[in-house]
Order: sequence, then C-alpha cells, then structure tokens
Amino acid sequence: MREIKIFSGRANLKIAEDICSFLNLSLGAVSLADFPDGEISCRIDEDVRGRDVFLIQPTCPHVNNNIMELLVMIDSCKRASAERITAVIPYFGYARQDRKDEGRVPITAKLVADIITRAGADRVLTMDLHAAQIQGFFDVPVDHLYAAPILNQYFIEMGIPADQLVVVSPDAGSIKRAVGHHSRLGGKLAICDKRRHSAHETTQENLIGGPVEGKTAIIFDDMISTAGSICKAAEAVHKEGAKEIYIAATHGVLCGPAIARLQAAPIKEIVLTDTIPLKSEQLLPNTKVLTVAPLLGEAIKRIHADESISAIFREDR
Repeated sequence: MREIKIFSGRANLKIAEDICSFLNLSLGAVSLADFPDGEISCRIDEDVRGRDVFLIQPTCPHVNNNIMELLVMIDSCKRASAERITAVIPYFGYARQDRKDEGRVPITAKLVADIITRAGADRVLTMDLHAAQIQGFFDVPVDHLYAAPILNQYFIEMGIPADQLVVVSPDAGSIKRAVGHHSRLGGKLAICDKRRHSAHETTQENLIGGPVEGKTAIIFDDMISTAGSICKAAEAVHKEGAKEIYIAATHGVLCGPAIARLQAAPIKEIVLTDTIPLKSEQLLPNTKVLTVAPLLGEAIKRIHADESISAIFREDR
C-alpha cells in the first residue's frame, strides 16, 4: 500500500495536528514562509516520491493567501513525484460566488476549482460546501463531508424533549439542511422568510411553521460570516416567544460586525466547528467549538484505503 503523508499549510495547523493524532501519524515536515515582497516560499522537507499525499488547508481568511499557499504546496508535491495528491479543504472559500446573478460578474467558485485542479490536485476532500453543486466545478473526484452528525449529537446529548424543540431554517435556501437536522432531532420545523435588499442588507419578514412560543429553537446554517442573517433570524424567533435560542453552523468565518451582532442577539449558545481557527477575540463566552478532526481523519483513512466515504454517514440518514 502506498505510504501516506499528511502536510498542513498555515491556515489551520491545529486541525491538521488533531487529524494526525486521530490517525496515529506524524504531521509531515514542510517549510513555509513569506518573502519580503509577500511571495510565498514552500519546501517539502520529506520524501514524497510515490506517496499518497494529503494537504490540509482551509481557504479561510486571509482567503487569497491561503489559496495561493495551497497551490504552491500542490505544485511542490507534484514536482516531487507524489503518486496522488488530495487537497483537504475543510472550508472552501469563494463558495458563495457560484453563479451569475447579474451581468458581467465571474463565477469565482468555478475559477478557484479550476486553479486547484490545474495545479495538480488529484482529488478534493471538503466539508459543507455553501452549495453542493460546487462539487461539479472540479474536474477531479470530490468527497463532500457533512458536519451534521457532530452537531446533531451535541444537541441530542442535551436531552431537549421533542415537544419542546423547534428546528429553524434562517432562510429558504437552508430548508433542506434544516429538514435533515429535524429528521434526527425531532420537534417542529420553522422557516424564516428572508428578503435581500442589497449585498449587505437583509430582513427577516415572517416566521413560517413552528410554533416557537415557549420552546427551545435551534437555528442551523452552513456558515456564519457577518452574522446578519442568523442574528435577524434569532431576533424573529425571539419576537415569537422562544424560550431559548441556539445557533449552529459548520464554518465560523465571523468577519466584519459578526462578533458585535452575536453579542447583541438573544442567543443562549453559538455552536461552531473547528474547520476555521477562531481567534481569542472571536470566542465569546457562549461559544462552543466542536471538532471535526476525527471525521476528516476517518475520511482520509478511507480515501487512502480506497474505501467508501458515504458509509460514514449511512447510519445518520
């Protein structure tokens, strides 16, 4: 069997170390640095000829630097004759630019997928893409993981009675995700009717379903970026009389006014995963971070052994 080698960029070294700990492997040695003019320097410090290489690098902020660092790592391994290169991208940046919604705009998610493929990645492992169809933007195999089982288990262990629980979708685009969580957690289902007025302004007009009065509401989304939509959904649910409100998302981008909005919102707890590293100033007292390292580690092990990835989620569906 091909020897496995795992390397990490600088975007989220902690999750790479946790993945290697799960697999009982040592993280590969790589030298990464910045030249004075901002160019990225990369040297793989281990032999990768004929190896099965996994490069762990979420393309989170600073997005462009992290994408470029991933590309130069791929190129380094390709030119060092690695047999197979898998780009492990827990969070895929530019995923929200996945279509032309007006004239003369790019489809940047497709552009980034093309660049990663052209650099030499043989396959991609990612998690909770903003739009599942982005898998089709890559001309190499894509293994798409879901953090739902980890988030679901956390709330199941809380022991919230089904008749006291409402699963909430913050907008119409997240209904399928909310239905999936609802099928595992039980309770009622509600949807916030979101109206977008501009790239930076949205309003939550109505709450459909429920009811939420006197109950515990859990709002699920794939990511929290500026937190505008999810905080307005929390306010709408609070206005309808919810007793407690939790929000949960896979990716904690938390940029711009996100922290101020989350602090002001009527939220009991913010549940995120560690696909993106959070700085100390982003960790509010009511923030809970769950690890997806074992899930990514299991997927890496199965890819290396040419085993099924979908079997990981079979029991949760």
